[in-house]
Amino acid sequence: MPSFVGQVLEIKQLRMRYPSSIEWTLNGLDLSISAGERLALVGPSGCGKSTLAKVILQIIPEGSICEGKMSLAGKDPRALDEASLRKLRGEAVGLVFQDPMTRLNPLMRVGELLVDTLKAHGSYPSVKSRRLRAEELLKKVGINNAFFNAYAHQLSGGMRQRVAIALAIALEPPLIIADEPTTSLDVQVAHQVMSELSRLCEDLGSSLLLITHDLALAARWCEQMSFIDEGRIVEQGKSRDLLLEPQSNIGARLVQAARAREGSRKLINYQNEFVLEVNNLRCWHEKSGWPWKGQWIKAVDEVSFRLQASESLGIVGSSGCGKSTLCRALMGLIPIRGGEVKLTGKNLLLLKGQSLKDARKLLQMVFQDPLACLNPKMTVGEAIADPILIHNLESKGRAFEKTRELLQEVGLTPPEFYQNRFPWQLSGGQQQRVAIARALSLSPKVLICDESLSMIDAEIQAEILLLLRSLQRKLRLAILFVTHDLFLAKGFCNRVIVLDNGHIVDEGPGEMVLNSPKSVVTQKLVEACPKLPDI
Repeated sequence: MPSFVGQVLEIKQLRMRYPSSIEWTLNGLDLSISAGERLALVGPSGCGKSTLAKVILQIIPEGSICEGKMSLAGKDPRALDEASLRKLRGEAVGLVFQDPMTRLNPLMRVGELLVDTLKAHGSYPSVKSRRLRAEELLKKVGINNAFFNAYAHQLSGGMRQRVAIALAIALEPPLIIADEPTTSLDVQVAHQVMSELSRLCEDLGSSLLLITHDLALAARWCEQMSFIDEGRIVEQGKSRDLLLEPQSNIGARLVQAARAREGSRKLINYQNEFVLEVNNLRCWHEKSGWPWKGQWIKAVDEVSFRLQASESLGIVGSSGCGKSTLCRALMGLIPIRGGEVKLTGKNLLLLKGQSLKDARKLLQMVFQDPLACLNPKMTVGEAIADPILIHNLESKGRAFEKTRELLQEVGLTPPEFYQNRFPWQLSGGQQQRVAIARALSLSPKVLICDESLSMIDAEIQAEILLLLRSLQRKLRLAILFVTHDLFLAKGFCNRVIVLDNGHIVDEGPGEMVLNSPKSVVTQKLVEACPKLPDI
């Protein structure tokens, strides 16, 4: 148990500026965390949340300017030599990153990662004691010891995040910083991970600084909350009080955006103009090798639904339920074993060659991570024009003229300012707008949004949702909205389908699915979804 008492973290008038910037990323920030306290730090993209975590651990670029008072477990990290700083990291503060896959050494086994950390700090002198402690840590975070020799890529997202938590608590630090720890996880796994992290902090007596853009998540797991904007804390207090009566402008905006995404959307008037019809769709994968030879994994099994112009249908479920397989099947990226997919009345499974190519233009996809799906060597204009040129729809000059029209359509104005920039030069919200513009470049009838809001903050989410609704009305787009968040699906979609083990286990208007779930699976999803307190 950490023996530290009093203020674990104390920051006063902290200012920080990156080497290449003339602006202060942190500008007069005050923050304090007491022993055992759980504080959520919430703010929009670019407000300085993650930079604060980097400053505390002193993992900022060389040449950065950092002024003001900072004390972590009684020491200023900036005043320490490299050896002392390495000791402070891990022993005074543990960090849980957003994406564990990019932070866990892919060449080291899970057990080795833990043993290596313990060895580096000299806390457990013998090989045997380090091995026993590593096994104990895996057990604490709910991972079977059979995975001790597994590599990170062999684990699920939730298991990798549990390993990251085990590394963060290995030396029982008085402070744990969790920087967007559930962004890439589905709602049930996120609930399990946060439950585990919260329990471990309580057992150890450690304080928790939860950095997140999800207000409902913050309120569920932290009693205290701080709103950060433009590099300073603008409001702090009890989470429930801040969400019910925010006093700052940014607090009011974030709460309004979060409540908007939990809203409800009415069913549209049906005109029997179905642009997408899926009937008894089957996507089975054959298991390979002994003893499973001749058996099948039924990833999607007898799934049927219809989608009309201007309608939004939510596809909801936990990891492994079949959501991504369904998307890939509709996009033609994996084989379909049975059933039919009709797009504007044509069965895609019966089309070939140019007929299939022409039909598939009408079905486009917006992915979860826009930066990962945009070519880093292509400018924004080139990325949007590329599909048009591939399909020989326009001349090069007209393709780039249409690109500027699409940038205007998705709210990136003036388009001339954005068309020659690279994706990495844009914010997350701007990148997603580019991805939407590229998806619209072929004038689709159906848009598949696959977890396309999970990596951006609540305020930007609200902007993208408004954009999608506006485009939907203007272009009569049918939207298949894939998400793990039932409340988000309820707020945006006319109807919701819940998948489990490849089957539809619940469907209907979002309000009905939430208030009267038919299946145990849906009940668990409802219970796991964090929600803002009622006004």
